[in-house]
Amino acid sequence: MHKKDMGLAVLIIVVGAIVYLRNPLFLSPINLGNTANLIGLFGLFAIGQGFVIMTGGIDLSVGSMIALLGVIFVDMVGKYGVPWPLAIAITICLGAAMGLAHGLLITRLKMQPFVVTLCGLLIYRGVARGYTGEATAGFPFGASYPELEWLTIGRSFGVPHAFWAMILVAIVAWLVLHRSVFGRHLYAVGKNEDAARYSGVKTDAVITGAYVISAVLAAVAAVYFAMFTKSVQPSSHGNFYELYAIAAAVLGGFSLRGGEGSIIGVVLGAVLLQELQNLVNLLGIPSSLNFAVMGAVILVGVLADQQFNRYRERRRAARALEGLGQEATASDTRLPVDGPRGGPDGVPRSS
Repeated sequence: MHKKDMGLAVLIIVVGAIVYLRNPLFLSPINLGNTANLIGLFGLFAIGQGFVIMTGGIDLSVGSMIALLGVIFVDMVGKYGVPWPLAIAITICLGAAMGLAHGLLITRLKMQPFVVTLCGLLIYRGVARGYTGEATAGFPFGASYPELEWLTIGRSFGVPHAFWAMILVAIVAWLVLHRSVFGRHLYAVGKNEDAARYSGVKTDAVITGAYVISAVLAAVAAVYFAMFTKSVQPSSHGNFYELYAIAAAVLGGFSLRGGEGSIIGVVLGAVLLQELQNLVNLLGIPSSLNFAVMGAVILVGVLADQQFNRYRERRRAARALEGLGQEATASDTRLPVDGPRGGPDGVPRSS
């Protein structure tokens, strides 16, 4: 674990202890189960957002994407009778197509990620509302899908399957980001895209791949959210979810400048965010302050990241200067010393 990850884990423990002392229900099995379920739901697409932020980009369309894909999934299964495995596959493919479109617009047409995904936010939300005619998409009354419900909202060993799904995705994402060539290329592109391109990295493919990964994980989350809520209101479903994802990534050590971050960190960031949401509920803080808490968390996370980077740069500069000083001292000691009659090392010169 990185130092940032360890610090975040300690912060999670401290905040949890404070909440428990104020309200012991924090550690009740019901509350822990519900919190774990929400961590899994939000952690799924937060991991995808981390891949995009690693490239120095951002995906603002995640929430609207979850709303649109959730509406489509519910209608396929509940209205048109599409077998749920096929419906999940179609939903994931649609998400991949959206991510591919984002990546191509950014890499081929050189559009800003903020603009592309902001337009996606508006377009997907509008399409979802137009597709349903502002109505709520839901499963037929009394409909039951035992296997699908077990897979998405069931529990094993008392732990929600959404949380298990996030852990599985996190393991795969960790291997991709930290143990693969594609992951090294992501870091390189985030650090310096031009330098990576001149080094032979196919930067356009790497950036596009990051947006596809983000959209695919948003599609998976859309299925879990649709089954969790049992209905999708396109005007509000998934609102501001992109902020949760960005906040989790930033808290987890992903730099908005790109080139930094870890999967363990983004998972811990998702845990901390849901812990803070739980704190708001258990301590009787008005729910209207949820977004204020979220904004404060993002602000503190970005500020801490900037200060940490400045401190690290100062340390690096100080070490460089110290190294130069040591080299200069060593070179002085290696200079020849004239002897008593002007010859080197005391050897007298001949007359």
